[in-house]
Amino acid sequence: MSSRLKDVAALAGVSVRTVSNVVSGSGHVAEATRQRVQQALDELGYRPNLAARNLRAGRTGLIGLVVPELYSPYFGELASLIVEAAQQRSWTVIIDQTFGDAEAERRLLDGTQGRLVDGLIISPWALGPEEVTTHARNAPVVLLGERPPRGLADRVAVDNVLAADEATTHLLEAGRRRIAAIGIQPHLRNGTADQRLTGYRTALRRAGAAVDDALERPVRELHREDGAQAMAALLDAPSAAPDAVFAFTDELALGALHVAHERGLRVPEDLAVVGFDDIEDGRYAQPTLTTVAPDKQQLAERALQCLADRIYSPDNGVPPLDIVVPHRLEVRGSSAPKA
Repeated sequence: MSSRLKDVAALAGVSVRTVSNVVSGSGHVAEATRQRVQQALDELGYRPNLAARNLRAGRTGLIGLVVPELYSPYFGELASLIVEAAQQRSWTVIIDQTFGDAEAERRLLDGTQGRLVDGLIISPWALGPEEVTTHARNAPVVLLGERPPRGLADRVAVDNVLAADEATTHLLEAGRRRIAAIGIQPHLRNGTADQRLTGYRTALRRAGAAVDDALERPVRELHREDGAQAMAALLDAPSAAPDAVFAFTDELALGALHVAHERGLRVPEDLAVVGFDDIEDGRYAQPTLTTVAPDKQQLAERALQCLADRIYSPDNGVPPLDIVVPHRLEVRGSSAPKA
């Protein structure tokens, strides 16, 4: 005979509700209790009937993940982590990309009206929180990214201003004085570039360094080619060349490194480079890339926990959460101190 929830509860010494919360991934269960329940689940070989459970609750067992670009190493890694974490909750993830297009974001959000998914995690580049929540009225939504949620939806993000400040301060403390910023995107509304630019300028001003518009380079996208073009423009400009670059993504930084090598610049002796995202390519670049490393595991887990809380307890009375996950500056070979 297959085990039941009450059998697991008796073995673990907890309530049936606690076992149900562990199995479904909903609610807040202390880690020690969760481990005890999981041990009992494993020992008894408990397997939930997911189809029956979802049918009774009016759920599908599907959640949506909408990101701007799947070919971006950062979003690809984040999507993989979300899928892995969702599997622990017996959820299946449907993934789509928008390329930052407003109509694509609206179309995918409107798809929640038919309740094809139980909830949605989205990284919007074009729509603000008001439009996101308007177009996804019938399903819980969790925002990934930098746009303030204004109390309209749960959001999980990194403190981009602080992270950019720390990256720029690291370059200043290494003796760099003409620090360029690559990655400004005035055509987008997601706020990421604006926040990283704010952190960059804050660090310069605090150190008494001039903020030079000629060192702030806009890009159309956030990939290697865009970083290479921006680096070439900096080196071809009539003003003095930079002695450091803070790139708003690792892909931009790798493009800048490529041009620096082509032009015969030594990294880090002539030019220090710092990126953002801690993608795998940066760890194998030559030299290895200094970068801001967001805690992507926490981004995935906290977003899924927010979604689970809204799916399983839609009327819990908890106001929308604005969660900031940790980051760290990984100092590597591309930004050694200047002699």
